[in-house]
Amino acid sequence: MLDGITIGFLTAVQPAMLIAVLLGVIGGVFIGMLPGLTSTMGVALLIPVTFAFPPEVGLALLGGIYLASTFSGSISAILLNIPGTPSAVATCQDGYPMTQQGKAGRAIGLSVYASCLGGLFSTLALLFLAPALSAFSLMLGAPEYFLLAVFGVTIIASLSEGDLLKSLLSGVLGLIVSVVGMHPMTGEMRLTFGMPSLYDGVPLVISLIGLYSVPEVISILSDRQARDADNTKSSFSGAFKTLRDVLADWLNLVRSSVIGTLVGIVPGAGSSIASFIAYDAAKRSSKTPEKFGHGSEEGLIAAETANNAVTGGSLVPLMTLGIPGNAVTAVLMGGLIIHGLAPGPMLFENTPNVAYGFIFSLFFSNIFFVPVGLIIARYCVRVILLPEEILATAILALATIGAFAIRGQIGDVVMMTGIGFIGYMFSVFGVPRAPMVLGLVLGTMAESNLSRALTLVQGDAGALLMQFVTRPFSLALVLLCALSIYFGLRKPKGA
Repeated sequence: MLDGITIGFLTAVQPAMLIAVLLGVIGGVFIGMLPGLTSTMGVALLIPVTFAFPPEVGLALLGGIYLASTFSGSISAILLNIPGTPSAVATCQDGYPMTQQGKAGRAIGLSVYASCLGGLFSTLALLFLAPALSAFSLMLGAPEYFLLAVFGVTIIASLSEGDLLKSLLSGVLGLIVSVVGMHPMTGEMRLTFGMPSLYDGVPLVISLIGLYSVPEVISILSDRQARDADNTKSSFSGAFKTLRDVLADWLNLVRSSVIGTLVGIVPGAGSSIASFIAYDAAKRSSKTPEKFGHGSEEGLIAAETANNAVTGGSLVPLMTLGIPGNAVTAVLMGGLIIHGLAPGPMLFENTPNVAYGFIFSLFFSNIFFVPVGLIIARYCVRVILLPEEILATAILALATIGAFAIRGQIGDVVMMTGIGFIGYMFSVFGVPRAPMVLGLVLGTMAESNLSRALTLVQGDAGALLMQFVTRPFSLALVLLCALSIYFGLRKPKGA
């Protein structure tokens, strides 16, 4: 292993590798900022570009895009309350309130440093603990994946912003929308109303664009008097000095990094779930939980650390077992196969320069996106001072283009508009949007794994319940769900 690590490091410091990492990071920052251009799409679009490169250089480029775009979704989330990627939804909870308080630069600084440290932690885990972590992922089955989704649903209480009933309403609506389309096991159509555009369900990215972009456009145009066009709102002061503050919150940092890495190795879980779980854990352990949702730096650090820690974790099952951890790593697996490489344990044995070189390129990607992200965000923050008409038009145009770009269907733009109307009504009646996003993310995961678990026990619900209490990891998740519900119901008002 030591020889492989040495070969990988020497490969990663070659000029061609460093240039590929830098280009990937720059491209990834721009991709992540724009709603609709997800990390998956960015990596998929540039795979053909890597055909002319050596495998290690091509993978370094794609890895830079993956990591930087995961971070940069927070830029639009912080500045405009519009998550650039699904992983940045939890960032909106406290990032945008900080911008409203004139702390946009500080919020972005906290985000970039927390993302960097979370990414470095997970990359270290990938480098030294990959075999052990991959063995852990093999011990999880459909019952554990279902219970993990249920545990995620219990976090809704922490996102209630004072009114648990409204949060439950939002979460249930998200779960209902998540079952639209074809049943994952039987192929039966649900709630499609005969519309072909709904056969594949409602894409998560389109839902996010609608829920956050359309209400923001209406808010900008309707609250002109309340919108303070003051230079303090776009101040970038303090962004470069926030590393010390992130390190000072070391317990939150380590906890969120561990959560992100472990959730990342669970196939299908993803960074959205990790960021919400870390956010919930930070809120429960905070001495000032009432600040969460109103500009809490602890909440911002937790969300950003966890969603970038997922990146290294998601590569563990891919590189050691040949099982992609999420949609982005599935595309990366395609890139490996195209270059004639077989993901799995033999990847490290047969081509250590590629496997370990790629891992070390991830270290450089995490470091490079700190200055690149801060420099780009320094100019992006000025968007807050744009005239209302221009800002609203630009947001709506990007939302429309992003919704259309997902599948190239006009129906998706109509779908985005309809969900946007729901989002606006949520804002009018004070219903939080984050629980609906959580329901959308977890609904599909819960349904598919519950169906798979029931199939394994031939539909015997009693046998499945016995598995929940006899399998060690299932029992641990059941206890976590119970504790989460208990503490959520005991939460003081306003917390």
